[in-house]
Amino acid sequence: MEPVPVLPAAEPSAQSKPTLVRGLSLLDSVLLLVSGIIGSSIFLTAKDIAGPLPQPALFLLVWVLGALISLCACFAFAELGSMFPDSGGQYIYLREAYGDLIAFLYGWMLFAVANGGTIAALSVASAAYTGNIFPVVSETRIVFSIAGIAITRAHVFALLLIAILTYVNLVGLRWGALLQNVSTWTKFTAMAGFVVLGFAIGKGHWSNFKAHGVGLTMGLSPAQLISAMGVGLIAVFWAYDGWVYITWVAGEVKNPRKNVPLAMVLGVLAVGVIYIAMNVTYMYALPLQEIAARETIAHAAAVVLFSPQAANWLSLMIAVSCFSAAATCTLAGARVYMAMAQDGVFFKRMAVIHPKWRTPAFSLIGQGVWAAALTISGRYDQLYTYVIYGMVLSYTLTVIGLFWLRWKRPEIPRPYRCTGYPWLPGIYVLIGAAWTLNTIITRPTEAFWGTAIVLVGVPGYWYWKRSSKRDV
Repeated sequence: MEPVPVLPAAEPSAQSKPTLVRGLSLLDSVLLLVSGIIGSSIFLTAKDIAGPLPQPALFLLVWVLGALISLCACFAFAELGSMFPDSGGQYIYLREAYGDLIAFLYGWMLFAVANGGTIAALSVASAAYTGNIFPVVSETRIVFSIAGIAITRAHVFALLLIAILTYVNLVGLRWGALLQNVSTWTKFTAMAGFVVLGFAIGKGHWSNFKAHGVGLTMGLSPAQLISAMGVGLIAVFWAYDGWVYITWVAGEVKNPRKNVPLAMVLGVLAVGVIYIAMNVTYMYALPLQEIAARETIAHAAAVVLFSPQAANWLSLMIAVSCFSAAATCTLAGARVYMAMAQDGVFFKRMAVIHPKWRTPAFSLIGQGVWAAALTISGRYDQLYTYVIYGMVLSYTLTVIGLFWLRWKRPEIPRPYRCTGYPWLPGIYVLIGAAWTLNTIITRPTEAFWGTAIVLVGVPGYWYWKRSSKRDV
């Protein structure tokens, strides 16, 4: 008779170590994914797409393509998630496919720049947009200095947001999920109001949807048109990034072999619908030529549709959106570092799960402290720019890992098998590899420093690996 497995959500006994709680429902998981994707980009990126693609059909088509390309990767990640339904997600997939070092470098990139920088950037952005309504929040008056670095009221507000997000996620998964869900529904309600009221009472024009000039292809050759679409897709990929968060918390999702794949597909489809609705509203407000000239398109569209006063209050919606995305990143990111520490390739304390709150407490604290340091430094945007190509490369390597694990580990149960295999994941690999190679060629400085940031972690890997062997 086989022993009965212990459920991860079971209360730990006096002798056993505390475990994470499988407390995230399918709805929680979908909201987590959607909230993680929708931050500030949808309010800012239209300019970067309308510039190279100043035709309405192409402008909207590139958003549809971004969703479809993201789905190609999601289908592959969904199979991997059904194979390895544990916290850490993509880190675990890379470890199983390529070994500890590649997986560690991915996790190191997340901790050092990608996640810490994202939390810092979103917190600062939330402070800045809140300051449009309450100017005292974004004042540049210096409050105090640390090591010669001036700390303003905007810094203090951003640091306070990071502290709140860390604490709420520290004291229990349910509290962290509740904060994320409330902020996400608030964001959804505000965006739905913007779209519905924009068409119901807004002062827009349907003539903005008519093609102008030289036709759909804009007089470009097929190669030039593909290149223009590729430029537009850079901003679109940025806007869709974040769908991987749900894999990081798979160890706390109920029925993860079913719900993680389902949440990924449903979440990306929901984001695609929201993004298209928002961009259609922008187009109703302004012609594409004006969209291409506006840095803050949501604000400009609100001025045209409603009034300057309504546009100011739009800042509050963006502030909530940034806060919601930071909440998701805070909750999910700490689980990756916990998985690394449990493998003996990161700070040992980050492997500890709090016996009362059943959360990766030290991982959350370490993440919050580092995000606060990046906030004070003001270098998070530049650092993130360096590792963007590394993030896309990590997605591409993970999808390649799907092919490798089909051959290497055929015995592992796969409740969900990748839709469209091998063609859809193959398409993503080609697109991801081409995009990464193009970034290395066209932006060698950023690629060099991004690679350097990742490789800086190698000595740490050797140190932690030796330390874990001594402890055995």
